[in-house]
Amino acid sequence: MSKQYRPGEQAPKSGNYSCYDKNGKCGGNTKLKKGQRFPATQHSGSHYEMEEERE
Repeated sequence: MSKQYRPGEQAPKSGNYSCYDKNGKCGGNTKLKKGQRFPATQHSGSHYEMEEERE
């Protein structure tokens, strides 16, 4: 499992992050630059995970 980030935390590095609810269902994604804060989510218990890099 990837490291999980909560809304309001700062992104550790630039990239695409997917949002998951407490049941593990993906609710979309967002692109952040290093240091930007993760946006608020519509459901409590949601978190973000960095998408795997593709070559």
